[in-house]
Amino acid sequence: MKYFDELKRTMEWVAQQPKTFFLGQTVAGPGTFMYQTLRDVPPEKTLEMPVNESFQMQFSLGLALAGYIPISVYPRQNFLLLATSDMVNMLDKMPAVSGGSVIPKMIIRVASGPDAPVHPGHQHVGNYAEAFRKMFTTIDVIELEEPEEIFPAYQHALERPDNKATLMIEHGNYYGQK
Repeated sequence: MKYFDELKRTMEWVAQQPKTFFLGQTVAGPGTFMYQTLRDVPPEKTLEMPVNESFQMQFSLGLALAGYIPISVYPRQNFLLLATSDMVNMLDKMPAVSGGSVIPKMIIRVASGPDAPVHPGHQHVGNYAEAFRKMFTTIDVIELEEPEEIFPAYQHALERPDNKATLMIEHGNYYGQK
């Protein structure tokens, strides 16, 4: 199994699950390498968002509070940084602020961008997994290193009984290498 093929298969499985909904940049049409993993997801399960990362995270949180399981897609970790305040101060703290009564389940799907065959610039290839782990108390941070880790990680994130949010980190270089 290849990294890209496993991501594509997994996204199609995720789309079949009740209450899941994909939103973000290039989820409903081409534009980044991540779109190719979503190209066969039914259009009614996707919502293309403007380039406004903070708004996207807040919208995703609203969907989660309404009972959906949003898969909020950010093509680059560098740009997810613009939504970090919303993740740290809202999504991550909501269980503590609510006394454990509100635990919004969502998946944040993000990648460190590929740096080959052409390097896209340093603002596209960052990996902030360790920093995210240090900032969050309730959001799980999962780096998807091997193809065989992809499906079980998403299955766990969707089926976890504790309803925690999960940040899934992909590596764009692996799309063509593994």
